[in-house]
Amino acid sequence: MTSLLERELAALPEALKTKLAQNGFDVARLLRWSMRLSNGPTASMNVPAGMPEVPSEEDYLRLPAPGSSAAQQATLRGESLLREGRVAVLVLAGGMATRMGGIVKALAEVPGVGTFLEARLTEMHALHMQYGQRPELWLMSSEATHEALTEAIADIGAPATFCFRQDLSLRLTSEGHLFRKADGTPSTYATGHGDVADALGRSGLLKRFVASGGTHVFLTNVDNLGATLDPMLLGLSDLASAPVAVEVCDKEPGDRGGIPVRIAGRMSVLEEFRLPRGFDPAQVRVFNTNTFWLRADALAAANFEWPYFEVRKKVEGLEAVQFERLVQELTARLNTSYLRVPRDGAESRFLPVKDYEDLERRGAAIALALSSRGILPSKA
Repeated sequence: MTSLLERELAALPEALKTKLAQNGFDVARLLRWSMRLSNGPTASMNVPAGMPEVPSEEDYLRLPAPGSSAAQQATLRGESLLREGRVAVLVLAGGMATRMGGIVKALAEVPGVGTFLEARLTEMHALHMQYGQRPELWLMSSEATHEALTEAIADIGAPATFCFRQDLSLRLTSEGHLFRKADGTPSTYATGHGDVADALGRSGLLKRFVASGGTHVFLTNVDNLGATLDPMLLGLSDLASAPVAVEVCDKEPGDRGGIPVRIAGRMSVLEEFRLPRGFDPAQVRVFNTNTFWLRADALAAANFEWPYFEVRKKVEGLEAVQFERLVQELTARLNTSYLRVPRDGAESRFLPVKDYEDLERRGAAIALALSSRGILPSKA
């Protein structure tokens, strides 16, 4: 017997069906999600089995002291990889800055720096000037940001810069039916930064990169300009035995986000909404900055079944359900090193901007970080 949702999907406009098909939409998956919702409340699919344990200080790799032999060795290795053209930069640029008026965040202006996109392009140019090779810049866009980003890239004339879309799906009601906006149209959404492996696969960028000798992918958020492509960190990630390295930094009051924990002896990053009752996230004094150093071949082979997590959102004042996946699930599947990085001063690697207040507060720190690293001209 055909379900109501199946009939709703069959009646979608052809243009929307085509758009969904081109962007990773899976009808069978949506029907499974609908069935789960229609069956009523169950134990949360978001919470893993077992009580997490707090990692020890030894579980984090502190960066070697500047000028030490370990720092020099790692830096030389990273610089060699850059000169050989073995590194690509992947920026998660799918979000709309809803707390900044709904603009495309990559095109928001940082005073004294340029847009987030321009800052990243300036960084690629600086690396080219220093090492003779320009890392490819990959931007994972969404349906909401793709057109504006591709137009901006074309207008700037940015070389070796590519934009590819993350997945697209449809929101549901809490009963498992198709969620519709006030005008009666279905509500689409991007399914999260965990789309990165599948979306890269569709783009062909990663396959071509690996085939041409590419070995490392540096992944970061569009709004964190503190996370630059650092040769020493690149070298550390290459010298480590793990195919994934994730940057963590010390928490400050009010910080919330993914934290490293141990479950059944394995260390991985869990978002706070996935933590079981009874576990206080304040016990873990660091959190994930969403900056990763990845072996390209491991990312290309990451064809495991990515979990999707149930998220309830307010859309036009009504509750909608969407299912998202998270890039930090790589840490649950692949051996991972945890790099404890600074968040203060010119060396800060965590300078996120979520709204205009952040921009006002962190604008000078962003400019200082980029100028101290030779990306922007020094004002001294």
